[in-house]
Amino acid sequence: MKVVSFIVEYNPFHYGHLYHLNKSKEITGCDYSVAVMSGSFVQRGEPSLIDKWSKAKMAVENGVDLVIEMPTIYSIQSAELFALGGIKLLNSLNIIDYISFGSEIGYIEPLKILAELFVEEPNEYKSLLKKHLDNGLSFSIARSNATVEYLSKRRNVKYDFKNILESSNNILAIEYLKILYKYNFDIIPITINRVGQGYKEEDISNTIASATAIRKELFNNNLDIVKNNLPPKSYNILLDYLHRYQYFNKLDNYSKILMYLLRTVDKETLLQILDMENGLENRLIKYGLKYNSITQVIDETTTKRYPKSRIQRILIQLLLNLDKKTFIRLNNSYPNYIRVLGMNEKGMFLLRKIKSNSKLPIINRFSDYYKYKNPYLDEIIQYDKIATDLFFLGLGTNQINLGNKDFTTSPYINK
Repeated sequence: MKVVSFIVEYNPFHYGHLYHLNKSKEITGCDYSVAVMSGSFVQRGEPSLIDKWSKAKMAVENGVDLVIEMPTIYSIQSAELFALGGIKLLNSLNIIDYISFGSEIGYIEPLKILAELFVEEPNEYKSLLKKHLDNGLSFSIARSNATVEYLSKRRNVKYDFKNILESSNNILAIEYLKILYKYNFDIIPITINRVGQGYKEEDISNTIASATAIRKELFNNNLDIVKNNLPPKSYNILLDYLHRYQYFNKLDNYSKILMYLLRTVDKETLLQILDMENGLENRLIKYGLKYNSITQVIDETTTKRYPKSRIQRILIQLLLNLDKKTFIRLNNSYPNYIRVLGMNEKGMFLLRKIKSNSKLPIINRFSDYYKYKNPYLDEIIQYDKIATDLFFLGLGTNQINLGNKDFTTSPYINK
């Protein structure tokens, strides 16, 4: 038995994801697959387009055997902590042979070189990084400049490291490799060349369109336009979701509550949020008082030093009342549980293997967590519940019984 794993968002599951899934199985020869998937809120600091059970159903219907939820406290973090949450959870299953991730470069060696450099951080490299940060550059640009300077002196450079570090999937791939290298986890990494559009591109003409482009059309109610960009099963699940809830979710749906928080929060509270730094809190409060739209606040606050996704993640953590001290404390005890969102018959077999090999409790029914009487588990999983409740609050529908969906919704099972 060989198992390939993925850390995903599937927001929504499109042809690029299907290609990556099938290519990974082909290359590794794996018979089984496991995906750790973000739930109600995603890494770019936004609510998920659709609810997490619908995303899990898409994954299972398109060939993923077992879908596990990444805890919310990790799904809304920077690439480094997002990777940490996913890799540590996968490793704790004690059944994973491979992890496969997409990248723009498509081969692993240069990504490993960068990952090892960023983990080891030689003194000369750290000095170069500090120099560029002191010049007011964002961390990503400062790191890129320091890396190129350092590696150009240390080896015959045959890779364009600057270009590698400008691509989002490469950066996330490096973070996965950093965690594997730092903790010496026994999971074999492979990378698949990303096909189709870049994840930020908004042109829908390509069959393998980006999730960004697909979401843009869905927000404009252009369901027919995206039909050719989604596997039929994904498209039908989107239709089922829309019939049930009427609305796709987006950050604008939280404009009023986020504006309220920015106008009532004090600077010290903002400074306690992860990813915050001195000066940024003043910009958020300033523009929070100037504008009535969270989109305008984000646009005005965004700079080269403060990317849009970072601003959005800070706002979501403010919304969820997650501060730095709490995250660090909970991170020290992580992982605590395995939350199942969806599976097929092969996934059920994998769960039995996990139960035999892993020390972590498996949460199928949400209420199961009560019986373990673990305060860390209780606290982390409560953020998942809060995130789910806030997800459905953002939809703006007048439906009843949209609270406590974690308690009332079972994992999707395709038998």
